[in-house]
Amino acid sequence: MMSKVFIITGTRKGIGRELANYYLDKGYVVVGCSRGESSIEHKNYRHYSLDVSDESKIIEMIIMTKKEFGKIDILLNNAGIASMNHIITTPYKTAQNIFSTNFFGTFLFLREVAKVMVKQRWGRIVNFTTVATPLRLEGEAMYAASKAAIENLTQITARELADFGITVNALGPTPVPTDLIKNVPKEKMDALLNRQAIKRFGEFKDIVNVIDFFIDERSDFITGQIIYLGGVNG
Repeated sequence: MMSKVFIITGTRKGIGRELANYYLDKGYVVVGCSRGESSIEHKNYRHYSLDVSDESKIIEMIIMTKKEFGKIDILLNNAGIASMNHIITTPYKTAQNIFSTNFFGTFLFLREVAKVMVKQRWGRIVNFTTVATPLRLEGEAMYAASKAAIENLTQITARELADFGITVNALGPTPVPTDLIKNVPKEKMDALLNRQAIKRFGEFKDIVNVIDFFIDERSDFITGQIIYLGGVNG
């Protein structure tokens, strides 16, 4: 039996790269993408250099993946960008970029991969949200709003795709020490961690634990769910 085929967005660095390596180590096929060139060398890895809001490039990537492997089992919509700005100092261009990558990127991959999964009558989709959304974090209005849109998209598409054996869930990590948060002032970070029930940074193992649960064969009755890490309640 052929091993599972994953599509993971934003695999050049951070969580996306760790996820790609984690599933490659388990013997799975991983098809990844990022704006830059690949940072992963592995016989079971394929890389596409693209912007996740580029519709035609995404369609091409999904067609090529289906052509080579005959199926797509799992989509991890990891690619995302953040920007801290008070609302009155948020440029329109920044707002557009955040929604382009976070929301429209998630939407495009979800739509195109779902077309393949519908024919298979099986699939697992995991979107990424953030604790910034339920915590209503000041300075993160655009980032949190883009992820709130992803949460609603997750819950509605879970209903739309349920009859085809496809589950759609979302994971909301707490801050994980990656490039995404390296410019956030320490006092801001500490204030955020103090709002969690478990007051520490997230780690890769925390994230992959939830993803493994969502994508498990036995999790076919789990859909439309949003799990926030660190004891943050939605």
